[in-house]
Amino acid sequence: MTVAGLVLAAGSSTRLGRPKQLLAYRNATLLDATLAVARQAPLDQVVVAIGGPVDEIRWAVDLSGTDVVEVAPSTGGCSSSIVAALAAVAPRSEGIVLLLGDQPGVRPETVGALIEAARDAPLGAVRYQDGRGHPLWFGREVFDEIRGLHGDKAVWKLLGDDGRPVVEVEEATPAPLDVDTWEDYETLVALDRANLGG
Repeated sequence: MTVAGLVLAAGSSTRLGRPKQLLAYRNATLLDATLAVARQAPLDQVVVAIGGPVDEIRWAVDLSGTDVVEVAPSTGGCSSSIVAALAAVAPRSEGIVLLLGDQPGVRPETVGALIEAARDAPLGAVRYQDGRGHPLWFGREVFDEIRGLHGDKAVWKLLGDDGRPVVEVEEATPAPLDVDTWEDYETLVALDRANLGG
């Protein structure tokens, strides 16, 4: 089975006020940390959608081993990034795992568990203590539906709104923090320091 990971890192960071992809994190950038998770996960291809300061991102972030898709600013929200990235997925891929570029706390083992559990299903997600979250699984049979999505939250409409079953992987922790504001970033850095004992 061939599986592609889609890392979404094309947001405009309007709430943060600066490109979140380039925030310092673990001696690199926030996007570097998420890509490290993707590289450690059992993915055959990693597609990363970037937007905003693409030249700066290409200079500052290690994008080696990934297929980079540049996403122009649009009114399509997150869905436009997903559609653009999906176009770069290898034709042989039987499914995709959706990862957020600003959520470095996802474990590679969680990605692997999701693939193992949902590989024969059209839809999959992780069930954390505080609800359903990323990473998300989409089998090839729903790729056409994904291509027709519009808006920031449209992808969630596929996950159970029409009664289709969603395979869930249980995680006995809260959902990893994703960075939308400066306060989120400060919390992420503080939690990381605490976990590392410094």
